[in-house]
Amino acid sequence: MDTPLSTIAVVGLGTMGAGIAEVLLRAGREVVGIDISEAAARRAVASLEAATARSVARERITEEQRRDILARFRTFSDLQAAADADLVIEVVPESYELKQQVFRALDGIVRPDAILATGTNALSVTRLAADSARPERVLGLHFFNPAPAMKLVEVVSSVLTSPQAVAAVTDLTHALGKEPVAVGDRPGFVADGLLFGYLNQAAAMYESKYASREDIDAAMRLGCGLPMGPLALLDLIGIDTARTVLEAMYAETGDRLHAPAPVLKHLSEAGLTGRKAGRGFYTYEAPDSGVVVRDALTPLETAAAGESREVRSVGVAGSGTMASGIAEVFAKAGYDVVLAARSLEKAETAKARIAKSLARSVDKGRMTAEARDETLGRIAPAGSLDAFADVDLAVEAVAEDLEVKRQLFGTLDKICKPGAVLATTTSSLPVVACARATSRPQDVIGMHFFNPAPAMKLVEIVRTVLTADDVHATVREVTARIRKHPVDCGDRAGFIVNALLFPYLNNAIKMVEQHYASLDDIDAAMKLGGGYPMGPFELLDVVGLDVSLAIEQVLHREFRDPGLAPAPLLEHLVAAGCLGRKTGRGFREHARR
Repeated sequence: MDTPLSTIAVVGLGTMGAGIAEVLLRAGREVVGIDISEAAARRAVASLEAATARSVARERITEEQRRDILARFRTFSDLQAAADADLVIEVVPESYELKQQVFRALDGIVRPDAILATGTNALSVTRLAADSARPERVLGLHFFNPAPAMKLVEVVSSVLTSPQAVAAVTDLTHALGKEPVAVGDRPGFVADGLLFGYLNQAAAMYESKYASREDIDAAMRLGCGLPMGPLALLDLIGIDTARTVLEAMYAETGDRLHAPAPVLKHLSEAGLTGRKAGRGFYTYEAPDSGVVVRDALTPLETAAAGESREVRSVGVAGSGTMASGIAEVFAKAGYDVVLAARSLEKAETAKARIAKSLARSVDKGRMTAEARDETLGRIAPAGSLDAFADVDLAVEAVAEDLEVKRQLFGTLDKICKPGAVLATTTSSLPVVACARATSRPQDVIGMHFFNPAPAMKLVEIVRTVLTADDVHATVREVTARIRKHPVDCGDRAGFIVNALLFPYLNNAIKMVEQHYASLDDIDAAMKLGGGYPMGPFELLDVVGLDVSLAIEQVLHREFRDPGLAPAPLLEHLVAAGCLGRKTGRGFREHARR
């Protein structure tokens, strides 16, 4: 198309349609809003008025610019209003029947050179294009919610789409200040293709009563730095919409990870579709409100944790980054810490690492020199686990090797005093196997810290079927005292975070294997469209491909789901010694440190 797309019709003025209209108007376009519901059109106008008023109040635009924006937005209830549009974007509900009705009607209304775009995130663009009289001018234009804030737009081509139409829409996307990612036509495209599998697994995890909705959401926010937990995000997206997307993905892939969790069907059919209904996984103040209110499932903040054991001193076993980080956390909170390694020299080196970390905190004004000195004074390095004889809590942070951990717990069983709590920081191994290596399995529990321990707020508290109630209560109490957020989960592979995170990472690798999208486009899609702090391939290279493969193998062995089988590309890279940043090469090349 030689002329710029200056007049754009948006068909469907729900939350997404109204958001897209706002983006177009702020970029100087004439926008024709069309919705059969006059109430929806009024809400879209009111939303635009409110958003632009906030912009004036924040001095981002002038009052004159606001009046200009509002003047360029006209709303109608008839598709005939799209007759002069250069581009039509439909954002009606996710139904082939509805969308096909819109496209067939537009065929007889719009100019021959107009481009027709569908905003679907689940349905086949090719199928919609094939039903049009001008399939070469039909494509997908997938914005993310909220459209004014989210930078990503997926530009979806079918085998029928003309390059000129794609180029024109891509140019428009740049002009809107968005980041276009070119993708082919398959359910979910890139971002939702990865996102919805993860959301589905979170729904299934909740449905199985493995963890509470609050703990699942907190774990993914605090453990992965995500802006929202998965269940809260499902409520925002709409549980019925998520179910539709997953059904389309499952029909395409046959992957059980995409088969909608039954709870999504039950909630949808009950009309509990999330924020828009006022209730979904959570209960909201009112329909379309984001304010969560207490309901029958909300945990009582004042609920007693139960009887707990006194903890004044802590032993940390290990000399690596995680062990020194955990020791630092306990010492900062006022606990006396014994830091034991295989030799006194290694323990002293670990303490020196802590001293450097604390010095950085002093330099940044986060703590005083006096507090640093007091913290270091609480840490006693030791070259043997014999120094744990009097500790109240022993935390192991040694290599992620079950036999190594079992031997260590056998030693702790002989050394630690009766009543001491014994904790493992494993991220993937069975806690009960460590417990069975002792004569007191009731005293053993998992405390899964996240790296770097001083910065990350989350601790997954892992009870086995043998863990005593007072041990669980003790560890929850201690976790709160060290200013971390505890989440409860059972003793199964991956706990909460890794069980949800690593299948998502594995699916990203499969997407590259299938030549559907590039590393850069996938990373950009998840950062810009999902609000992830890092793209999946950036994260894999940081975590280490060998570590990632080991976790994938554990998940696959535990759940026996074919969809969890490690991607062959991951196995090949590990076999080749390409382990990520630590070796200088993983999915990308890295400068060796």
